[in-house]
Amino acid sequence: MKHLIPEPTLDVPNHLLAILDYYETTDESVRLQRIESELELLRTRDILARNLPPAPAEIIDVGGGPAVHSYWLAGLGYVTHLVDLVPKHIEQAHQLATHYPETPLRSIALGDARQLNFPDQSVDAVLMLGPLYHLVRSADRLTALREAWRVLRPGGVLIVEAISRYVPLVKVLTRNMLADERLAPIVTRTLHTGQHRPDPDLDFFTTAFFHHPSGLKREVTRAGFVPGNIFAVEGPVRLLKDFGQHWQQHERRAWLLELARRLELETVLLGVSGHMILTTTKPEGMKRG
Repeated sequence: MKHLIPEPTLDVPNHLLAILDYYETTDESVRLQRIESELELLRTRDILARNLPPAPAEIIDVGGGPAVHSYWLAGLGYVTHLVDLVPKHIEQAHQLATHYPETPLRSIALGDARQLNFPDQSVDAVLMLGPLYHLVRSADRLTALREAWRVLRPGGVLIVEAISRYVPLVKVLTRNMLADERLAPIVTRTLHTGQHRPDPDLDFFTTAFFHHPSGLKREVTRAGFVPGNIFAVEGPVRLLKDFGQHWQQHERRAWLLELARRLELETVLLGVSGHMILTTTKPEGMKRG
């Protein structure tokens, strides 16, 4: 099935401009290749592999960045479409295509999670591993979730990722950053509202919305989905002091991965995990709420 590809320009609202600027100056294509991020990469793929419908299901990787997971999914036999808001990511995804001549993506398109250029009930699964924390307005997140509902076939799977609102606090406490007085108001605001607004002079991510686990489930339910499990991607493992040194030792790395998987459904530990993944299903024969 061939889908239309939108023109490579988008009408981006002001509150998303900071996010676009962030990714234009940050190389997302190499972030998950760093030692400190490999846990997130491997755990994300482990969770996806166990919860996606079997290949050759058709998948839209919405907000998939520079195809970090898209080509991996295509290599597993999935019919994969990449949609992302950042022109730089789309350019990088096209450049990567030369490395995967045997497993190309079905389409690569500049696009917005809130307005997908796909027909109704046309795909088996939708991934949103970034849009829900970049869409800081509740109404925008609901619009994106309802777009996923629209394009999914009945019984289709939506997998969303969120960042825990406790992450800034955990970062400050575990990295001995209390002396920086600029961080206290950032942490407090994020804890109470989920709205993350970093100081522009600090390397503290970008404008975002960070979820509480219960809030994530409420949002997908409001859009009509049946929520499944919430998985802690990194869990408490990433809190390990001198993580990179331990991670580079093969036996310790294997044990840390096993530990993260064993603890992935422990609800009391969700808050300390940097990322959370929620699996959901579009019910068959039911109208959206």
